[in-house]
Order: sequence, then structure tokens, then C-alpha cells
Amino acid sequence: MKVLVYIEHEGGEVRDATLAAVTAASKLGEVHGLVVGTNLGPVADAAAKIAGMGKVHVAEAPHLEHALAENIAPIAAKLMEHHDAFVAPSTTTGRNLAPRVAAMLDVMQISDIISVEDENTFTRPIYAGNAIATVRSSDSKKVITVRGTAFEKAARDGGSAAVEPVDAGADPGLSSFVSAETSESERPELTSAKIIVSGGRGFGSSEQFHGLLDPLADKLGAGVGASRAAVDAGYAPNDYQVGQTGKIVAPEIYIAIGISGAIQHLAGMKDSKAIIAINKDEEAPIFQVADVGLVGDLFKIVPELTEKL
Repeated sequence: MKVLVYIEHEGGEVRDATLAAVTAASKLGEVHGLVVGTNLGPVADAAAKIAGMGKVHVAEAPHLEHALAENIAPIAAKLMEHHDAFVAPSTTTGRNLAPRVAAMLDVMQISDIISVEDENTFTRPIYAGNAIATVRSSDSKKVITVRGTAFEKAARDGGSAAVEPVDAGADPGLSSFVSAETSESERPELTSAKIIVSGGRGFGSSEQFHGLLDPLADKLGAGVGASRAAVDAGYAPNDYQVGQTGKIVAPEIYIAIGISGAIQHLAGMKDSKAIIAINKDEEAPIFQVADVGLVGDLFKIVPELTEKL
């Protein structure tokens, strides 16, 4: 079985979510990568070195510079003539791309898998992670997205795959890149951070959210997350959101401050190795999943904790 993995990259480096997708794909068969964009030399070389990678297909063209799913899907669908499965990380990009590939192949997509039972059978969470569904596909071609926190990341070194250019096709003209507004931070990105400090609606304002959480995160070298309630209230930007409709994370340590623990938030962080919760409500659901819980006023506890670190 040959498996085509979409290689997400940024700044010339392969993203961590791709490494988990490679691990999942390796459980199905021979792994080939697909890299698209412009000036792909460094990315193609990095992809070829990933442990378990058998071949890297490279599609390079000006209309692929911004990795628009409408432009990538025809390339992936064409390559699927010689592959049995298409695998993408369950990221914003992967979730945008995979359904288009599935539609072109006229198959059902299998989303957000957390294990590979055999080449036709997978498990995936449903009902915000409260139940695990076993899905068996009879499609001859599989299109799969992979939950990155459920699989070990493949090693970035150890592979020696061949790099093969492929036809990038023409610009279908279905979409165009206008602009990108990205938040830049020296803190680690949420999905790869080993420590995450998250804040909820309990902070009361954007000023208090950043005034208390940012110094603590800086002391810990942690990423900063937020509940949906905090994001909706304007305390934090959208890319901070952790949860069912945000980012799925599984750091070594997850510190939830002023977060009650709604089921949608728990779905995004309950796989964390250690969960620490700070909340003034001792009945808050977050304490049911926390390894360490501290009941108290966050406005007193957080500054004291930051000071003692």
C-alpha cells in the first residue's frame, strides 16, 4: 500500500503536525510525501530526511506560493492514481485540503483519526471525545486526516528519500491570495509547546489576561492559550483558542487558569501529560480532569506564582 502524505511547511521547515501524520501513514504502508510551494529546496531536503519517508514529490510553481487548497487538491488527486491513501494533518490547512481531494476521488473522508487498526479500519473521537468510533472503509482510495496529538512524531533525521519533481499544473483560478494577518511571538507555537498556560473568562478583561498570563508564560517558556469564552470576549486572538473548535494540544504540562472546563475545551487538551487547574469555583468541571487543582483567586495566585518562579 502506497500512502501520500501532505507535507505542511513554514519558513523552510516541516511543521510538527506533519511528523505525526507520517507516523500514522507508516502504519498503512510505504510513505511518500507531497511538497508544494515555491523555493522548495530546503523543505524538500528536510522532508527527504524524515525517518520512514520513501519518496518526496515536489510541485513548484508561482500559483502554489501560498498553499491554497484549491490549487493543491488537483495535484494530490492526480498523484492518487498511483497511491492508495492520502493523509494530511488535522490542521487548518489539512482540514481545508483533504475534503477537496476526497471529492475529486469521489470517496468518503475519514477525519481526525487517533489510531490505525488495519489498512481499512481506524478509530476517531466523536461527541467531543466522549466516545471513540471505529470506522471501517470499503473505498479503494482512502483520504484521511490525522490528529497530531495521538501519534508520536517521526524523527526529522534518518531518512534518505528520493526527491522527484511532479507537474504542478495550471492555476485553476478558483481562489486568490489577498493578504495574511499573522500574530508573531517569540513564545512556542501551541501545537508544539511542551508547556501551555491557558486563560479563561475569569480574567475579566484583555488587559488582565495579558498582564497576568504573559509574564507567567515567559517565566515558564510556555505557549499561551485561551478558552473559547476568553476568545469570544476579546481577551485573546483566535489563534490562541484551545478546544474542539480551536487547537488540539497535548503538552507535557497544561495550566488552566480561570477556565471552568466546558466539554468543548476539555476535548482540546485532556490528552495533556499533566493538567494543573486554578479556579475559585471548587465545583468547576476542570478539576475532574486535573492532576493538580488549586482553588483560589487567580488575581492573587498568578502574580504570586510568577514571582516565585
